[in-house]
Amino acid sequence: MKIACVGGGPAGLYFALLMKLRDPGHDITIFERNAADSTQGWGVTFGADLMDKLHSSDPRSAQEIDRVVFHPVNQVVDIRDEQVLHPGGTGYSINRQHLLDILAGRAQDLGVRIEFDQEVMTPSQLPEADLIVACDGVNSRTRSQAGGFDTDVRLGGNKYIWLGTPKVFESFMYAFVRTDHGWVWAYGYGVDAESSTFIVECSSRTWTGLGFDTIPPEDGIALLEKLFERQLDDHRLLGQVRPGANAGWLNFRTVTNRRWYNGNIVLTGDAAHTTHFTIGSGTTLAVEDAIALAENLHRHGEGAGLAPALKSYQRQRQAALLRPSSDARFSAQWFENISRYIDLKPREFAALLHGRRSPLLPHLSPRVYYHLHHATQEVAVLHQLRRHVAPMAKAINSRRKARWN
Repeated sequence: MKIACVGGGPAGLYFALLMKLRDPGHDITIFERNAADSTQGWGVTFGADLMDKLHSSDPRSAQEIDRVVFHPVNQVVDIRDEQVLHPGGTGYSINRQHLLDILAGRAQDLGVRIEFDQEVMTPSQLPEADLIVACDGVNSRTRSQAGGFDTDVRLGGNKYIWLGTPKVFESFMYAFVRTDHGWVWAYGYGVDAESSTFIVECSSRTWTGLGFDTIPPEDGIALLEKLFERQLDDHRLLGQVRPGANAGWLNFRTVTNRRWYNGNIVLTGDAAHTTHFTIGSGTTLAVEDAIALAENLHRHGEGAGLAPALKSYQRQRQAALLRPSSDARFSAQWFENISRYIDLKPREFAALLHGRRSPLLPHLSPRVYYHLHHATQEVAVLHQLRRHVAPMAKAINSRRKARWN
């Protein structure tokens, strides 16, 4: 097949290399609008399940990724000068540019052509292809120009900005700071030995009250450095990955598509769907799209045309998205209604933060939910204790019976 991929992010790169692994005869070109060493964003996160899939799909690139990933130690909720520890790491994080370099290098070694600095405004710009893979992000021009996907885009109510810092967070940190205009919070996680991602979020009212709508970007970043001075240990916040690319405040866009393919154009990654950044699944879902699309194209072959493969891919991935989409929706709603929870004691607040994906939480008072959650944990501990104690009790009873006999 002759394949054109629009967008050189994780979805496009991984799909291309998997297709080449299955059949070196495929003619694949990726068109990427950025330069080879330029990307947006600082770091991405994913879990152990995806790492297993990477090792299963392409051990060579997985081994390279494994060598450079960062492992957060714990999760910490920092509020009112108290830190609440949630034991256990959150999986993996990695510098986004490192990830792209590994995948691009592997794809090129397999014979994939990558055309950098090539911005595709419309599918008509592309050379003739059997398949066009739209992996050009949330604002996909390929999707909007081609049409026929029944796309729905919904804006979140909060404002957020994606920043970086040379402060390395060994644990994933949720940091909450009170201001005269409301609460501002940040998500900080290390991505390598030299830097961390630092995402800041707040309500639109707080954002306006603090003047972020009027002050220059550099003044806004300076204000955030002051607000999070303690958590940053006086380290700077960085608003750009490359020169001239200042970060800006955004409202999160939740994108859904009823149809994922139209003719020979198919959607992957953020072009097909988005899930709120507070559940950290964007990269995982994009790579899983790539794996599923390559598998379906390989399984159905070329004899029956593209439609059966693309239909199967759409059905498979839309079903797989039901749970993470629900989790993302409830997570986003929790942070958009943070005033409902912010007056809880730090440990209560932290417990509800970690339970924010529950569909039950919005329908119960926060304290009732906390006590229910706490009781459930105690029951789980008792069950675990019982599993350990039962064999010991059985052995003791056996010894007693033997003694009496």
